[in-house]
Amino acid sequence: MNKVVKTFPYGEHEVRIETGAIARQADAAVVVSMGDTVVMVTVVGRREKGHLPFFPLTVEYEERTYAAGKIPGGFFKREGRPSENAVLTCRLIDRPIRPLFPAGYMNEVQIIATVLSIDPQINPDIAALIGASAALEISGLPFNGPIGAARVGFIDGEYILNPTAAQLAHGSPHGSKLDLVVAGTESAVLMVESEAQSLSEEEMLGAVMFGHQQSQAVIRAVRELAQEAGKPKWDWQPPPRDEELAAQVATQAGARIEEAYQIVDKTERQSRLAEIRMSIVDALCPANAEGGNSTGADAPDPAERAAAVADEIKALEKSAVRGRILSGQPRIDGRDLETVRQLHIETGILPRTHGSANFTRGETQALVVVTLGTDRDAQIVDALQGDYRDRFMLHYNFPPYCVGETGRVGSPKRREIGHGRLAKRAIKAVIPSQDDFPYTIRVVSEITESNGSSSMATVCGVSLALMDAGVNTAAPVAGVAMGLIKDGEQFAVLTDILGDEDHLGDMDFKVAGTARGVTALQMDIKIDGITREIMQTALAQAKRARMHILDEMGRVIDRPRAQMSEYAPRILTMKINPEKIRDVIGKGGAVVRALSEETGVSIDIEDDGTIKIASTDNAAAKEAIRRIEQITADVEVDSVYQGKVVRLMDFGAFVNILPGRDGLVHISQISKDRVNQVSDVLSEGDQVKVKVLEVDKQGRVRLSMKAVEGH
Repeated sequence: MNKVVKTFPYGEHEVRIETGAIARQADAAVVVSMGDTVVMVTVVGRREKGHLPFFPLTVEYEERTYAAGKIPGGFFKREGRPSENAVLTCRLIDRPIRPLFPAGYMNEVQIIATVLSIDPQINPDIAALIGASAALEISGLPFNGPIGAARVGFIDGEYILNPTAAQLAHGSPHGSKLDLVVAGTESAVLMVESEAQSLSEEEMLGAVMFGHQQSQAVIRAVRELAQEAGKPKWDWQPPPRDEELAAQVATQAGARIEEAYQIVDKTERQSRLAEIRMSIVDALCPANAEGGNSTGADAPDPAERAAAVADEIKALEKSAVRGRILSGQPRIDGRDLETVRQLHIETGILPRTHGSANFTRGETQALVVVTLGTDRDAQIVDALQGDYRDRFMLHYNFPPYCVGETGRVGSPKRREIGHGRLAKRAIKAVIPSQDDFPYTIRVVSEITESNGSSSMATVCGVSLALMDAGVNTAAPVAGVAMGLIKDGEQFAVLTDILGDEDHLGDMDFKVAGTARGVTALQMDIKIDGITREIMQTALAQAKRARMHILDEMGRVIDRPRAQMSEYAPRILTMKINPEKIRDVIGKGGAVVRALSEETGVSIDIEDDGTIKIASTDNAAAKEAIRRIEQITADVEVDSVYQGKVVRLMDFGAFVNILPGRDGLVHISQISKDRVNQVSDVLSEGDQVKVKVLEVDKQGRVRLSMKAVEGH
């Protein structure tokens, strides 16, 4: 067993990367430790080329509950489907790694990261990213790495490398205003994922550069590991290009593709491009191989020739779109580099929902709906780092009809989970605290049309719908997606990119924020990386676009509505002495259950004596409060109460004056006149006024009817 270990300090922790001892039948396996957080990452690549028309890279992130010393819940007591956090971490690993495989590489590659041990204060995602970089670098696969990765916080004006979970806790008075993950090569940034509390563009750019600089320590350690434990590089060469075929495709399709990409309407443009592709394939790839340009033993496989033709058509499409932009010509839909597409905004469009908005930007549209609930509706999240309740949920749906296609509809895919989380990060900074707004909030974004950045349309729609619902958000939030076309030293940054510009471009750079600053930033690069200059240009351009969108949103609604929907629950809060909680709950919950059933309200009681009463009927909620006040009220001497006779005795009558509190009216205190028998004057169920004469040390209450004025 030949174990190789590399260690280096990384923020407050030491990182340890080791290989050679575990999972030795994989092409590569490393175990990465940061403090007590340990992640194993394996890489396996197929030597033989696959038959899929894309690079089949899959990334899996496995959370094992034993890592946190927990036994899985449920009937089967074993891990099931990936958690939302696991899906997001898979995407985090995939995004910076995918562009570093060479063009034309189509062999299947699988990366599996398994969390073996976890310190709740150290998120395993950075360890998993480092492990993926190290495993790929020593595997021998044609990977143009390594990459480094770092988490960056921002506390008291200073950038912090790999802050702890406590420092990142939302709402902490001395916590971080930023949670940013950056990954990149030695020379350039490849991926950024972040949420922030309205930081400036300069502060966000500084964070990215700080993280990239600090992550060089990872790259150095991985290279040293590869020098000692790396396997020989695969002898892989890209398939040779058929220049004759390329010339034929260019001759028959070049001008037609240029013309098609000047069609503004997406549906019409796609139909025209589909016709061109089909006609070229039919012309250059006859169904019968003998009818092709080559015959005999060297004749190409018809499927491979068709794939080659498709690749050449795609290259022409890419060249047509990119060339026009770099030469200063109008974009596909006629816009210049900075113009945002036409906006159409509506709020309050659904009558029975608690809040709604329809945000349309060009051919992208998000229908967003807000539902308000009580604490009972909060999501209980069973995470490795510990269980918690999430009172702000944002769900994003991308049905096939939004792009004019058919397809399966069911559980959310990785893309939907990722886009939903990005939008949630953007909005999270403006969500009021539970003390200021004691509701659970669920927002659903239905993407009804899509042609570029539906996640940023979701951000705008969510902000509008929350204000429509009367949620007192700190400020409106808007988002925009930026693109990049780069050729050598020449580049152009595009505002509000179309789907085709995203597909054929070099960058997807999403920025969301308020008028004060950035709340979320996500960047993915399809080339080797981008420079500080490009990022600075993109951030400045995105700010101008964001301010324009915020202005347009403000024309429709610029602050939360003063009144919530009549169909939304009203939550009234009261505070009682914690020692009185048992009186409100009652034996076996009988008292609180009866209160809920008789008034129709929902009652939540916290250990500190805070009681939240939720109901769509304000009068019912106030009645519940009145009754709870009665239950928890103390009997006051000399006070007069309206009571009910509950029991007659020879020596007097017991009268209920407060819920759960009875007092004795002695026979001598019933009337100023002589009373021979209690039953001569009182009957069970009678309503009487009584005055409290005394509450003794045992809590017994002595009452008087004759002492009440006017009796």
